[in-house]
This record gives sequence, structure tokens and C-alpha cells, in this order.
Amino acid sequence: MKTLALLAPFVFLTSCAGYRLGDAKPAAMAKVNRISVSMFSNSTLHPRAEALATSAVTNALVTDGTYKISSLDQADAVLEGEVGEIRYRTIRSTRLDTMQPEELANTVTLNWTLRDARNPTRILATGSSSGSSQLFVSSNLQTARNNALPEALAHAGESLVSRISNGF
Repeated sequence: MKTLALLAPFVFLTSCAGYRLGDAKPAAMAKVNRISVSMFSNSTLHPRAEALATSAVTNALVTDGTYKISSLDQADAVLEGEVGEIRYRTIRSTRLDTMQPEELANTVTLNWTLRDARNPTRILATGSSSGSSQLFVSSNLQTARNNALPEALAHAGESLVSRISNGF
């Protein structure tokens, strides 16, 4: 009887309310362990946005750790993407001239497709992920935009990786 009383708490603690240890990948991604990230394309007029986007997504995949980055010949899946849009909106304007912004927010949209490496016609996941950052308008607006873009792309990359790693 004492043994049963000692084991009772362990029985209740093992249920863990539906949580489980280990991988929590979406069902379509169960057999994917290695991903090859192709160079993203760029539909915007921002120079080098495709290289920054590819780097941001690769860094997010490495940080997440659910999948390993590999070359195309060893990959289970191939991630293809495009920098679809970069939008700017005014957060704050000057007190005397509301048409002149002091602070802007940029939002970057990445359109992506994850394909089976052995059968490229089979799409494992597809979607659109976005990220944003803020920047102050200075005398050199182009430099301010260039400096804010990597942060927005990092947020978009984290959103993309969350979708393929967790399903949301």
C-alpha cells in the first residue's frame, strides 16, 4: 500500500497536461531534418535585400535548432523565398509640419515555399512572413533605411522559422 501511495504522484505528473518532450514539428515536416536554403529573390528596389534576407533566415534556422542547414545534395527539403515588399509608414512627425516624418516603421514581407528535396513538385509548406523595425529620419534617409532593414528581416526570418518548426 505504501508503494502505491509513493507511485501515485508520479502517475499524475507524467501526464503533463498534453505536453511532450522532443520535436514538436508539424506533421508534414516529420521526416525533414536538414534544410537547404536557396538564395532569396528580390522583388523590391532595395539593393542587396535578397542577401540580407537569406542570411536572416539562415541565422534564424540555426538559432532555432529544429533543423540543420545543409547543402542541396544532403537536404531533405529546400527553402525558396522572395523579398516581396518593403513598406514604410510614419510613426511620428514633426510638430510644426505633419507631412515631415521624424520616425518611420518599415515592414518587410517574405514570401516562401518549402519543397521536398527529392521531389521538388511536392510542397511541404508555403506562406508569407513579415517583420518590422523602426528608424529615425536623419539627414541621410537612405542610410537610415539600410540600417533598419536587417532588423526587420531578422524578425521576418524568425516568423518564417516559427511557422516551419512549430506550425504557427
